[in-house]
Amino acid sequence: MLTENQEAVLSFMLEFQQREGIPPSTRQIAQQFGFQSQTSAVKHLRALARKGHIEQLSDRSWGVKAREVQSHFVELAVYGTIPAGRPATAEEQPAETIAIDPRAHRLSTRRHYWALQVSGDSMIGAHIVDGDIAILERRAPRPGDIVAALVDETTTTLKRYVIGKGRAILRAANPRYADIVPAHLECQGVLVSLIGRGSR
Repeated sequence: MLTENQEAVLSFMLEFQQREGIPPSTRQIAQQFGFQSQTSAVKHLRALARKGHIEQLSDRSWGVKAREVQSHFVELAVYGTIPAGRPATAEEQPAETIAIDPRAHRLSTRRHYWALQVSGDSMIGAHIVDGDIAILERRAPRPGDIVAALVDETTTTLKRYVIGKGRAILRAANPRYADIVPAHLECQGVLVSLIGRGSR
């Protein structure tokens, strides 16, 4: 049984190793999680090794075992870029496919997910920054959800869905951006998780 922090470290290692072909260094792990020193990262790595998820390699780096890489990941389509800023023309074709660990993101294997890369700074108050990957679920939004929305049948944007005076409103998490009150709004997906790729 892994702790929440251990699951997060393992997920980061899995994604990094899948993407880069090599394990992350203890320095990179410490930077990712804001640890004060690499010693904190090493403690998590040793705990993961004791539980059989990673192993120390010949060069003394820590790597995820091959069976973990194979068994944890599912493929997720990334459909281009969505502005966390002003709306822009919607993307229709997948730009890339990424491998993610559904357990680390608390995703159900029985539901349908897809992803978009975020551009812009309108959602920085929700800790969503330029370059992040937004993982979305196809379902009806509830007030307060962050959604990928098709606005007036022409443009897409990532904003918080709120109801004001009986109307749907798309609200940024940055005071520099005004509310969007679309004549027609179609929710294309609700944000359920985030992969931090942007600069923080």
